[in-house]
Amino acid sequence: MLYGSLRERSFSRLCAEEGARVLTRLGAEVRFYDPSGLPLVDDGVDAGHPKVEELRDLVTWCEGMVWSSPERHGAMTGLMKTQIDWIPLSLGGVRPTQGKTLAVMQVSGGSQSFNTVNQLRILGRWMRLLTIPNQSSVARAWDEFGDDGRMKPSPFYNRIVDVMEELFRFTVLTRDIKDMLVDRYSERVESHAELARRVRTPKS
Repeated sequence: MLYGSLRERSFSRLCAEEGARVLTRLGAEVRFYDPSGLPLVDDGVDAGHPKVEELRDLVTWCEGMVWSSPERHGAMTGLMKTQIDWIPLSLGGVRPTQGKTLAVMQVSGGSQSFNTVNQLRILGRWMRLLTIPNQSSVARAWDEFGDDGRMKPSPFYNRIVDVMEELFRFTVLTRDIKDMLVDRYSERVESHAELARRVRTPKS
């Protein structure tokens, strides 16, 4: 579970927590990544930074992902994009995200919007994640949660349940065939060594 805000009362995190409760109830093992302390990409820090290693270990471990971001200035937050940018397209010729499932969610302070979930879908497709059809966009998020941090009963909450159920089902249905779903002829004729050389980011 990735979320895109460091506020003490982060609605993107609270939405992710609601989703995690549903997934846990369905039988999934859920882990969160706390982005606090994650450095900017290319800011003199390499992949050996503890927060980067933690993120990459979780991405390698998981079978599915949930990305939950606020919409800020009509787009995902910089924090959300930084987390995604630290996820490599390739680790030793192996793509850590390839064939895994993804659910996208966003929260807005005003009227309902789909800018952020649309952007997250583009990123998910680029990283070869199997992004599920359903999604969640919570408008006026500040009015959708009680003082205890739990979401009030509403169509917005119902949609989060729908999204998590769909993510769980897609993960179970595709877990044993994900390699076949993302198999490409253009890469079968390219060796792992050649692939690694092509996608490796030069050190600077």
